[in-house]
Amino acid sequence: MRGVNLALGAAGLAAFLALGEAVPRLGLVKDDHFPPTTRIADALGREVTDGAFWTALGDTLTGWALGLAIAVGAGVAVGLVVSVVPYLREATASTIEFLRPIPSVALIPLAVLLYGTELRSVLLLVVYAAFWQVLIQVLYGVQDVDPVADETARSYGLGTWARIRHVLWPTALPYVMTGVRLAAAVALILAVTAELVIGAPGLGARIAVAQTSQAVPEMYALIVVTGVLGLLINVGARTVERRTLAWHQSVRGEVAV
Repeated sequence: MRGVNLALGAAGLAAFLALGEAVPRLGLVKDDHFPPTTRIADALGREVTDGAFWTALGDTLTGWALGLAIAVGAGVAVGLVVSVVPYLREATASTIEFLRPIPSVALIPLAVLLYGTELRSVLLLVVYAAFWQVLIQVLYGVQDVDPVADETARSYGLGTWARIRHVLWPTALPYVMTGVRLAAAVALILAVTAELVIGAPGLGARIAVAQTSQAVPEMYALIVVTGVLGLLINVGARTVERRTLAWHQSVRGEVAV
């Protein structure tokens, strides 16, 4: 089954690349605006031989990784505290629902005022966007705890931290891993967006330079790189999720299928 899926995925990718080659060649769009796949591939080859490209890639991955790590740590800690402390969930519900829908890009002016084009501007946007993905999943995970199991743990005299470790955490962990996977993708999007708009060092800034200098094939090549990064991050997150939750029924069922 996995071999069939891989074959279908490869066939779909080949068809997409062929379409990208044919559309500008047939004159359906101007190749000045959308160059053929082969020209984009040539530009990508030139990029990977340029040391500045790898520096920009490292800057993007640094902002993504640091922002994601901070967001995951803060999201898990805040989620557990809000869920465990009596009445804190109700007291913070309106605040969370007010702050969560605010788009991270709306904070770009604030980030520029505070930190300019430094890495901290990228981190501000990445952390804000990824934090909510993790926090909401932790809250849902703790809410899904079996009340009978929780009461049983209390009756056996387990303290707060023991109940978190043996009852709350195993139940919430699948939700946490889902939040981390979503946050990883969002963090990459915001890292590239911040670089593109603010001008912080990274792939986004390099895309903006290519666009303003009319280096269209190079611009598309860099966009392809960001897409490949997103794919690798998603595959990596799913792999970690499967290994971490190998004991969980959902993962065992997925493997069995």
